[in-house]
Amino acid sequence: MGKKMTFEVLENETIGDCLDRIRKEGYVPVKRTEKPVFQEIKKGNETVYEPIGRKIVFEAIPED
Repeated sequence: MGKKMTFEVLENETIGDCLDRIRKEGYVPVKRTEKPVFQEIKKGNETVYEPIGRKIVFEAIPED
């Protein structure tokens, strides 16, 4: 079995586009991970973290 690679869904790319890119490079996606992206906002003496988006990452293995 080959080495796992990670592929991140780019800013102006759909999930489908990313999956097509993974397949074109000869890999098969095996795991999807979503992580929230936060923005730090200072309100007086407080620091507040607000979600502003998400980051989607696929793990993929080489096709056999």
